Amino acid sequence: MDVRVTSDPRAFEQTAFPFLQQDPVLHNLVMTVVHERVTGRMRDTEPAFYVSVHDPDVVGVAMRTPGRYVYLGALREDLAVSVADAFAGVLPQEVPGVAGDRPVVTAFGERWREHRGGRMDVVRGTRLHKLMELTPTAADAGGPRLMTADEVDLVAGWGKDGFAEELRIGYREWAEGHLEHRTLWIWEVDGEPVSMVGFHRPVFGVSRVGPVYTPPERRRHGYAGALTSHVTALILADGNQACLFTDLANPTSNKIYHQAGYRPVADFVEAELS
Repeated sequence: MDVRVTSDPRAFEQTAFPFLQQDPVLHNLVMTVVHERVTGRMRDTEPAFYVSVHDPDVVGVAMRTPGRYVYLGALREDLAVSVADAFAGVLPQEVPGVAGDRPVVTAFGERWREHRGGRMDVVRGTRLHKLMELTPTAADAGGPRLMTADEVDLVAGWGKDGFAEELRIGYREWAEGHLEHRTLWIWEVDGEPVSMVGFHRPVFGVSRVGPVYTPPERRRHGYAGALTSHVTALILADGNQACLFTDLANPTSNKIYHQAGYRPVADFVEAELS
């Protein structure tokens, strides 16, 4: 077993993507994160670390980008110890957490405590969904349009409010990136933005929807569901598959996406490391 670590996303893409593209839905998060750095869509202010496990071909991958959890995704449980050892050799002392399939997260956490001490606490469950057949949903009023330049601060604020743990830093830069690449849609009612849905450009024919956010005072009118359906329809019209992640603790959003035609692919957990 050969474990390799690199901070070069292009080198990692060349090494790992032949393995990852075997299931581009299951591995979409890793592929999107890496591809957006290769293309310059996203830039890190600190080194990111990408791990590939070879036997002799690639059999598993993991990554950690600045400010984010170690992401193991669908990594095999038997590879967790080797990956933890590799990350322990390059990551700083403070790592906020780890995410992936529950068994591999558990095994990784046990090994990580041997290296760094502390504890691991599971704080969230997520579910990856794939669109099977789109069933458009309707809202009480309004319609969709692309984000405009004068909405950067609004979108940044919504991102900070709804996704502080996921985005962590650079909210305005994140919003400006969506504006530049035309990857964020707004639902508007009587000239006022009431909801937003973003998406990632497709990688190997799969586009991931998100983030999805509606301010608390604007919820329960169907805006997010209708806008998600609209964005999904655009993805399908371009000949791509659509997928998204949901928070298992939010039954409302899971119900909305199910009604739109999304079906579960895999469940993951996120755990804090202290």
